Amino acid sequence: MKQLLTFASVLYIALMLTSCAAKPKAGFTTLTQKVTAPAKVAFTNTTVKADKYEWDFGDGTPASTEVSPTHRYMRSGNFTVVLKATAGSKTVTRKQVIQVTAPERCLVEIETTEGTMIAELFASTPQHRDNFVKLADEGYYNDLLFHRVIAGFMIQGGDPNSRDAKPGQSLGFGGPTYKVPAEFVDSLVHVKGSLAAARDGNPQKASSGSQFYIVQGNGPIEGNMLNQLEAQKSGFRYSSEQRAAYKALGGTPMLDRDYTVFGRVIEGLDIIDKIAAVRTGAQDRPVTDVKMKIRVIK
Repeated sequence: MKQLLTFASVLYIALMLTSCAAKPKAGFTTLTQKVTAPAKVAFTNTTVKADKYEWDFGDGTPASTEVSPTHRYMRSGNFTVVLKATAGSKTVTRKQVIQVTAPERCLVEIETTEGTMIAELFASTPQHRDNFVKLADEGYYNDLLFHRVIAGFMIQGGDPNSRDAKPGQSLGFGGPTYKVPAEFVDSLVHVKGSLAAARDGNPQKASSGSQFYIVQGNGPIEGNMLNQLEAQKSGFRYSSEQRAAYKALGGTPMLDRDYTVFGRVIEGLDIIDKIAAVRTGAQDRPVTDVKMKIRVIK
């Protein structure tokens, strides 16, 4: 009997030790708990004795199973991050709130089948900015195509007729019934990444209600070309900063003062290059559709 009790005691202690060893101690940290959208937040996993992880970032995006993930928040709000750490059959949960504030600048996310860009819309062109934001908020641009792509020049989209367009269908003529009055600002020029409004040949140079293009251009643009353009465009002069930008980034300065620049890509210039490199067919339309979704970051 004494031997049996001793064996039972040893077995109980062993089971207790096993149980304690199998239970993870979950935890994680971040460099900051308050950020401005769009923001990448790196999570450092401090969990002990776990072999599997599941992260819920609180913003409706898919969960992650990485050990220490980095997540990008594209909108403002208070998001509860939940980490589930598992060892064997035991799971421990830890939570932490991340506060994401809205950006001071007007920013939009342009998601495409070739990658995602972030663009700033300028306060100095308020009619174009407000119109673009209105359409984006309505979901107007979602699933439209970049229907006209010319390498070394620009990528163009925003024609509502391009949604579910058949292969070979002629595009570039659709849009709202209104135009947006031209808003030429001397400080805004067509360097690479500039977001500008397409238009027809109307003498007022009013912009399409929805169609836009993003400049790829050629580069570098040297001073001699800009000097020639100044001679052609009466009363317009390039600043030293603009000349430096054209030399560094390239662009399409021949469009300056003829088409309204109302924004610029601040992240994802390489995505412009990827789209500009796709194979195109008749009327410069990509052979394989390049779709877009545009969301206002707020």
